[in-house]
Amino acid sequence: MLDRNKSYAYVYVMAKPVFKTKIGKIYCDDSLKLMKNQLKDSSIDLIMTSPPFGLVRKKSYGNVDAEDYVEWFKDFGNQFHRILKDSGSLVIDIGGAWNPGQPTRSLYHFELLIMLCKEMGFHLAQEFYWWSPSKLPTPAEWVTVRRIRVKDAVNCVWWLSKTPWPKSSNKRILVPYSSSMKHLLKNGYKAKKRPSGHDISDKFTTNNKAAIPPNLIALPNTESNSSYQRFCRENELVEHPARFPSSLPEMFIRMLTDKGDTVFDPFGGSCVTGEVAERLKRKWICCDLSEEYIAGAKGRFNEVDKTLPSKNNALGKVYELNHPAAMWDELDDNELLQPDGGKKRKKKTS
Repeated sequence: MLDRNKSYAYVYVMAKPVFKTKIGKIYCDDSLKLMKNQLKDSSIDLIMTSPPFGLVRKKSYGNVDAEDYVEWFKDFGNQFHRILKDSGSLVIDIGGAWNPGQPTRSLYHFELLIMLCKEMGFHLAQEFYWWSPSKLPTPAEWVTVRRIRVKDAVNCVWWLSKTPWPKSSNKRILVPYSSSMKHLLKNGYKAKKRPSGHDISDKFTTNNKAAIPPNLIALPNTESNSSYQRFCRENELVEHPARFPSSLPEMFIRMLTDKGDTVFDPFGGSCVTGEVAERLKRKWICCDLSEEYIAGAKGRFNEVDKTLPSKNNALGKVYELNHPAAMWDELDDNELLQPDGGKKRKKKTS
């Protein structure tokens, strides 16, 4: 039993990787301790991560309540700022949350962004929005039962940096021209000033072979039979339930790092970030508290897929958003809106 009147010196035991390749390592540890004790100042080129979201309901992978989230994240923010190079970037994929019992949104992920910029000294290089076309219509209570909200299908992705000038190039992530742009290039365009005041010069018709992508990322999360999942099933291991698709970290790793740079994911989960970094020849470090999830993550490196994403049959597909007015002439808008805003559930009619 410890004597409360005595002081004790606690020594941090240096964590050893539970798995490693020639260029990467996975640690089963508290990433805060790992950063504080084993990662040097200005040693990381990119922190690419999807931390546990501040959800109302507890998840199996562990998460903090939305109302406590920003305070919980501050220690991480301090360490992220310390270990990043001045030329480096911090990319955080973070989903929103609903306030308990209400069809209103929490502001926690915006408060997190403001805290990281105002208190930690990060710069917002750019905000991205990851739209998953495969998202189910949730939350069901507000979307499919009371029908007073639309489905939540977008995550925010904050791209932050220590200085206003992190290294980056959008030439690494160009996309094919749209059919309308191809038509314009083929048939020509008259240089003129648009009604918005933008002056479109004749350089607009220069064929650069590809287009600069927008900050809306259309990317489904529909992995169903990957090598990772097969490995987990064959070995009766637990699959991580909240993985982001590999193309999400790949986009930022390509745009923000060079071969040989170091990528760190402090909330590694199934180590998607590490798998992508391995394939792209970046050094990498993943860390997670769960031995179960790390056991499955090791399966990603039995035989790293050398196939480029453009060769995968699920990629290269263009996802379209319907125009908001697509069905306005066909829908009945004569039914009066509920005066209480849907607070009281309507009885089902047979």
